[in-house]
Amino acid sequence: MNEDEDFIVAIAKEKFGIDYLYPWQRLIIANILDAYEYFKMCESMSKEEKENFYKENSDSFCRGRQIVLLPTGAGKSMCFQVPAFILDGPTLVIYPLLALMSDQKRRMEESQLDCVVFRGGQTVEEIEENFCRIQNGAKIILANPEVLQNQHLLARLSTIKIKHIAIDEAHCASEWGDSFRPSYLQLGKIIKVLNPPMITAFTATASPQVLERMSEILFDGQAHVVRSESDRQNIHYYVKKAACKKKEALKLALTEEKPMIIFCGTRFNAADMAKELNAFFNKKVAQFYHAGFEKSEKERIEQWFYNSTDGILCATCAYGMGVDKKNIKTVVHLEASTTAEAYIQEAGRGGRDGSVAKAILIWSLEDSLKFDSFGKNSRQYSMKIFAETTECRRQVLLNALGAEQAVCSGCDVCDEKNGIKEKDEPADWQIALKLIKKYKNFYTPETLQEELTFRMNKYFVKMFGKKFWNHNDSKEVVRQIQNSEFRIQRKFATRICSFLTELTKKNVITRKKDDEIQ
Repeated sequence: MNEDEDFIVAIAKEKFGIDYLYPWQRLIIANILDAYEYFKMCESMSKEEKENFYKENSDSFCRGRQIVLLPTGAGKSMCFQVPAFILDGPTLVIYPLLALMSDQKRRMEESQLDCVVFRGGQTVEEIEENFCRIQNGAKIILANPEVLQNQHLLARLSTIKIKHIAIDEAHCASEWGDSFRPSYLQLGKIIKVLNPPMITAFTATASPQVLERMSEILFDGQAHVVRSESDRQNIHYYVKKAACKKKEALKLALTEEKPMIIFCGTRFNAADMAKELNAFFNKKVAQFYHAGFEKSEKERIEQWFYNSTDGILCATCAYGMGVDKKNIKTVVHLEASTTAEAYIQEAGRGGRDGSVAKAILIWSLEDSLKFDSFGKNSRQYSMKIFAETTECRRQVLLNALGAEQAVCSGCDVCDEKNGIKEKDEPADWQIALKLIKKYKNFYTPETLQEELTFRMNKYFVKMFGKKFWNHNDSKEVVRQIQNSEFRIQRKFATRICSFLTELTKKNVITRKKDDEIQ
């Protein structure tokens, strides 16, 4: 358990007497806190800087707009009450019924969580007392949709910088909004006026149609859906090591089942990956998706992928806001998610029909260095543990969530130990290292690039009947070798690293070919 998690559990224990948070509670809280971190990052920026930052990171900001499907009694109140103690501003909780508001107020006060209630029929004095308590540090504001129709009250609330809005029984927006509770249809407008960094809509049950309607009313169609299941036994976890990630993803597109999602980290990478796939197959097998598209374009792409039986969607983390395609067979991560919580949610896009689906993370030498920079006690470091472990990968993910002992139903580490799967082909950088190790006096970085290009294309022609490795791919491999501290293969890594650096200064070195290297 890392320091962040200790802190969260400590709050739950101190304030509510709870020693354990369920994995799904951790997922939801993690999304709230991650969105809050993005918000804090841009807080001191100028208006122009904020606009540019949001444009570049809007896909990640989407995690702050989440619809949470939890069964009754699953502990949803902890999902907004625990963060309320961490956020530097109040949380607004919207309830459908006055009775629920009264009950929650009683429970919160028992936990020493200072809260105020806005409801119809209050006097001016009662309202002013509430605002005075908010100014003095009240953490929770309770209200219903009807009272928030009061424009004067709404204007006052907009000045106090609400950090999080939690909407209880959010399906009421769809089921009641068109009939006897029209105020629910105005919640989207209320959210825009208050403009909080995070919004969480809770519901126990929701059909795809209701989810879509909720997403439209509350979030203009941009909602991240979180379900209570964390350990999906039909999701099998794999890690592929490669410095040239797009070529590895291309190989997976040839060998793994489809429909397939490739999570690409950035909008540019999503567009570029789709372009490379379509060029290789010489037809439109892939499309890309991100939060910057207009609504009509998103709907077109979502419909294409929803109807596809063999399509490949190259997407940022924005995909899946209101889409629940059930037959996705493979989820590839070109770039690692920032945390184990985010990875579990994204990998969980696969196998929604109950069939086995693969979640494949492509991991490079550069990734290893990048995640080292976060520190071993950070939430981010769990992804490095996941990628480089020699133990069960499923257990690593569950450990990050504070969950129970895993019974592995499928991961590459356990499969190999149990003799279920053959050992993978060496990674591109491992092939380069073998060349250097065997003939350490014969290669400059330039000639190594040439040799690696030759060998990789020889492999791809043999396996797929076509060349698709180029000089720039090999250059990227050598660059990562030179930049890496080589925690992997440490027996000869330091020597190789210094050797390559020295050879960079030399102009001519003879080399030999070794066609036997795999």
